[in-house]
Amino acid sequence: MDIEARIKRRQRHDGEPRLVQDYESLSPVTHIDEPADRGPLLERLLDHLDPVFDGKLPANAYLYGPSGVGKSAVVTALFNQLNRLPTETRTVIHTTTRAQAMTSPSFVYLDTRQTTSEFAFYHAVLDALVEESVPEHGIGTETLRARLHEELDGSRTGVVVAVDHVGEPRSASESDLVELFAGLPSNVSWLAMGRKHAAETELAEYTAESIRVEPYQQQMLVDVLMTRASIGLAQQAIEHDLANEIAAWASGNAHDALAALFIATHHAEEAGRSSLTREDVEAAIEEIPIPCVSLGIVLSLPANRQAVLRELVDLDEEERSSVTATTAAIGGSESVDLSPGTVKRFLYEMAEAGVVERVQATAQGGQGRPPSRVEPRFPPTAFRRLYDLS
Repeated sequence: MDIEARIKRRQRHDGEPRLVQDYESLSPVTHIDEPADRGPLLERLLDHLDPVFDGKLPANAYLYGPSGVGKSAVVTALFNQLNRLPTETRTVIHTTTRAQAMTSPSFVYLDTRQTTSEFAFYHAVLDALVEESVPEHGIGTETLRARLHEELDGSRTGVVVAVDHVGEPRSASESDLVELFAGLPSNVSWLAMGRKHAAETELAEYTAESIRVEPYQQQMLVDVLMTRASIGLAQQAIEHDLANEIAAWASGNAHDALAALFIATHHAEEAGRSSLTREDVEAAIEEIPIPCVSLGIVLSLPANRQAVLRELVDLDEEERSSVTATTAAIGGSESVDLSPGTVKRFLYEMAEAGVVERVQATAQGGQGRPPSRVEPRFPPTAFRRLYDLS
């Protein structure tokens, strides 16, 4: 933890101790500057990226592993650090009499949850490379791509682009990504990041290396939780045995573990406690569905879909007894300016994407097919709090 974070933890606006010092640091969708216990993965990535320290581009690569193993956390932290290198001119000695100054390649991180179109893809890459703002309207995709080629033509050593969350329902297809990569300038290499095994994705055919990320071991996950708690909570707010309990339940998934910590903190704060209890942890674990949809996926949905979900998580059991009842309740809300037909369509779309689930109600002696209700596949408390904070 850096000095700024330590000072922030001790700041008090009202003179009273508080359980929560920084909710963002506890969030399962936040990546901190120094991810805990991922040293071997970091070294593996540095081995792959080693050519950049000689001013050259690495080959294309595919980084893969199940949800919650730290792929995004490590790559974003690493790219943030490496991106400082282009501003540092270094001298490489070629012979005893010759020296050449050079700069390292630039590094760009893209999230396919946010860049879901060809235009958005090239816009995000270009916007990360230039100081001036790139217009989002009144410009075509071909113009963007031409501008990107012009920007990189002979003016830079090159760019390494990390493309995260490939293969998810709302992201570009693998074949579309291959075409997008092919449209990049020749002095761009890419690191694709997804959950599929390398043998199951088309992207691996265009890479020189595939890097697998294993789930966290239990003690590593405890370290992740305690690191986040040391930043986001008051001192000694969570005991080691409670962090161990969360880690054992999460089975190597840092997203689920951090979601449990986040929800348990909410319960403790609501109860006015200065530390987390086993009751808070058990309530948090009980709330999280297995399997759990990443809150990053939920919070990357369009604003109108998120607004529907925000209403959904506040409905009582009767209002969620069927899709029709849920549609009526959400459509009648003052905070959702959507027709009932649009609400129902959104619910079906999100059920198809796995964000919510249609659960068949138990038949009660009547004829015909029993109605289905909608259940979120993410923890409602965590989504509600993160949505409201944003």
